[in-house]
Amino acid sequence: MKLIPGNPNKFFLLSWSVPLIDKNMRSNALRITILFSAVFSMLLASCSKTTESNLPQEPVPINLTADQSSLVKSGNDFAFDIFRKVLTKSSDQQNILISPLSISCALSMVVNGAAGTTRDSILKALRVAGLSTDLINSSWKDLTAALLNVDKRVLISISNSVWSEKNFDVKIPFREVLTYYYNAEVKSFDITNPLAYQDINRWIDDKTNGLITNMLTGLEDNTVMLLVNAIYFKGKWKSHFDKANTSNGTFYRPDGTAAEVPMMRKVSDYKIYYGEGFAMAEFPYGQGNFVMDVLLPDSPNGINNLLSVVNAESFNSYIDKMASGEIDLSFPRFKYGFKKPLNSILTDMGMGIAFTDNADFSNISDMKLLINSVLHQSFIETNEEGTEAAAATIVDVGTTSMPPSLKIDHSFLYLIRETTTNSILFMGKVADPLVN
Repeated sequence: MKLIPGNPNKFFLLSWSVPLIDKNMRSNALRITILFSAVFSMLLASCSKTTESNLPQEPVPINLTADQSSLVKSGNDFAFDIFRKVLTKSSDQQNILISPLSISCALSMVVNGAAGTTRDSILKALRVAGLSTDLINSSWKDLTAALLNVDKRVLISISNSVWSEKNFDVKIPFREVLTYYYNAEVKSFDITNPLAYQDINRWIDDKTNGLITNMLTGLEDNTVMLLVNAIYFKGKWKSHFDKANTSNGTFYRPDGTAAEVPMMRKVSDYKIYYGEGFAMAEFPYGQGNFVMDVLLPDSPNGINNLLSVVNAESFNSYIDKMASGEIDLSFPRFKYGFKKPLNSILTDMGMGIAFTDNADFSNISDMKLLINSVLHQSFIETNEEGTEAAAATIVDVGTTSMPPSLKIDHSFLYLIRETTTNSILFMGKVADPLVN
């Protein structure tokens, strides 16, 4: 069975000007410059090799407390549940990508502002019912720190921000929790500025290295707060593919049609498990703390059947059963983006009250609030060198009771009248307010 899923050192020459003096002195100075440059280059090379050789060659264990392990387990339950629902509500021919970590991190920030039934419903959706908010916050803080530092060969960033409307009064404890546990940047926006959303887009663009762009196209009239998470990942394969071995190969879509795509090719040792109706293989990045697991059904249209048996528990059992072996691997290069509103999906998962006028976010503000929307966007590129991926999640919080919007932004008629008699004094039409 064949699986078909998918810095050099820099040296700087130091130089300086030599005064116009006699030939011997100039010659000596030149020899010194060349000698110094050579020694400096050797020192740089030596330092680089030493640094590389000191880095681990195998995964470094992240030691979790029992509470942190509970959070990770719940997070994986959430991951499989929400991915299954996203898949169900998408076309069979559509490429899909979500970051459960980004979504759960953004919603965990929201939990700190919720109370009563609303809080319980979000915890239920996140599959962390029964865990205290303090435990969730502290576990997120510790887990994030560990993920960011465990593999120096992999570039990963997890960024959070909270954006408040400039006239919106946010409770200080809520803001302090987000800055301490989630390292959230505190920002503000002016809802009367029609281009205010572009500041949020620029922040996301910057935190995802330009992979997530133009996520928002505007803000709701009642928006008073946005909670944003952005994740960026760039990992090089532990054993990279040789571009010379990449050639076009056949890839079969779920509907049975075929496409010619660039197939990377490599014969190497990988961990693999052959289950009933599928195979699962592990492809490591860097020192192996981060990997890509590929689950390949036996048939081109077998994804739905596979998802009916795969969950967090069975997935862990497959990992335990994997064994190393030599594989002739063909893997397609791929690159795509994905964007999805999550309101209906999260409602199905149990937190529907958060999107209604009955929501209770009294820990954010004394104003009546609800979640307008939860928007998720992602991007991935996998090639011979490795994988670059990013995702962002925006939770839009708005007020529950706003007056109807009336924007007089086109031609209109008007009258001036006396109200007790309804006598009309003037009638007019404005076609262009700038014309005198």
